[in-house]
Amino acid sequence: MIKKIKHIGVAVDDLQTARDFFQETFDLSTSDQENFGELLFSFIPMEGTNLELLQSTEADGQIAKFIQKRGEGIHHIAMEVDDIQSELDRLKAKGLKLINEKPYRNAHQELVAFIHPKSTFGVLIELIQTD
Repeated sequence: MIKKIKHIGVAVDDLQTARDFFQETFDLSTSDQENFGELLFSFIPMEGTNLELLQSTEADGQIAKFIQKRGEGIHHIAMEVDDIQSELDRLKAKGLKLINEKPYRNAHQELVAFIHPKSTFGVLIELIQTD
């Protein structure tokens, strides 16, 4: 069962510039910069959800390719679920195309998996199980 929108991922060319913009323009605090694989990221906590700013550290990384093709902007919507494997099995049975049929651990040790945007009206959806 989907519980809530956990975060909205935003692809950016320069993480520090984006962090400064949200801090200075909207008076929003940001988490410390973290990295995971080829990504640098930082969260902007907001009531009920977060924005996740994402920057590639590699020219051919996923976020860099996304920006080259579409420009900076919303990359994905992450939805928190109770049981990620059950959700993946349910969605696959409904005919949705999954990027990950089995979840994996992210930088915060949460279980995550992605649904292909061709199945979701062009929106990349990330499922997250936090416990």
